[in-house]
Amino acid sequence: MSHSHAEKPTAARGIAALAAASLLAAAFAVGARSSDRNKPMDIYAGHQTGVFSSDAVNHLSGGVHITQGTLDITSQSAKVTLVDGEAVRAVFTGSVVLKQQMDDGTPMTAKAASVDYDLRTEVVVFTGNVSITQPRGSMSGDRVVYNLKTGGVESGGEGNGRVHMRILPKAARGGDGN
Repeated sequence: MSHSHAEKPTAARGIAALAAASLLAAAFAVGARSSDRNKPMDIYAGHQTGVFSSDAVNHLSGGVHITQGTLDITSQSAKVTLVDGEAVRAVFTGSVVLKQQMDDGTPMTAKAASVDYDLRTEVVVFTGNVSITQPRGSMSGDRVVYNLKTGGVESGGEGNGRVHMRILPKAARGGDGN
């Protein structure tokens, strides 16, 4: 479900919690630190195969750790697809943990068995024991799909899958009420 954009366009960037209704969307609508995309990316892994140029698929394994600005991702392995030397898709598998500071300064942590990020469509799919937490609240489920362009979120599981959301009142969030 998507939310209305009363915020500046960059506020729709990043991972936000689920919006079951417009009230929920407003409670969770935050953007990942948009300036992170302009920072250098550091990639650490036990093993890498492929080339980081032209059209290629790179496989990273042996404990992957990627940082870019406030973004910090760890996983057991990753596959990065390049077209014309630019990353177009990144798939992280095995105990994925993604941490990032939002544009409003609040921290966000997402955990899942796998994360598939299509950089062309700006859609991120978290699957397998998904947990997303931030000061505003939390969300968990089997699958969460987040559209970075629109802010739209879809979650739950296959068949009878369930999603759980917790929205904290402003007084319980601490700090500036974000």
